[in-house]
Amino acid sequence: MTDFKELVKLRRSHRQFDGNEIDADDLKTIIRAGLMSPTSKGQRGWHFIVVDDKEDINKLADAKDMGSQFLKGAPLAIVVLGDAMRNDCWVEDGSIAAISMQYQAEELGLGTCWIQMRGRGLSDGMDADSIIRGILGIPDNYSVLCVLAVGRKADERKPQNEDKLKWENVHINKF
Repeated sequence: MTDFKELVKLRRSHRQFDGNEIDADDLKTIIRAGLMSPTSKGQRGWHFIVVDDKEDINKLADAKDMGSQFLKGAPLAIVVLGDAMRNDCWVEDGSIAAISMQYQAEELGLGTCWIQMRGRGLSDGMDADSIIRGILGIPDNYSVLCVLAVGRKADERKPQNEDKLKWENVHINKF
């Protein structure tokens, strides 16, 4: 098992996958990490939709103009949702859950990439949220934060370079 310090160094975004399915136990472990993530006031108001249907994954990849086409090569997508009327911290809570799932996937040797959907869409003015809601039958009160592409890594990424950490961006007590 990799310690967290090493895991943080190793976790990189992967946009190429080998196409093999994700083991059901690995998927359960990834979702468990999201379900265990901390939330504002313990509300746990996020929802996750696990998508393994290839046709739906392809449609999700087309929900915005740029930065999502690689999803078509992933065997699995996890859509992260929240209800703004129920929880004013839904974006933060969903973000914490998403990154928790990404670190868990990395520990399992899987690759992931966050695909931003909130505030994104197509050049014709159609927003990604509405498109995804239609594809997956999401009720109107929920909003889509992101889609995580998940799969077995088909690309090689070097670990984070500690020499490039921007320590100058860290301030103590005052800016």
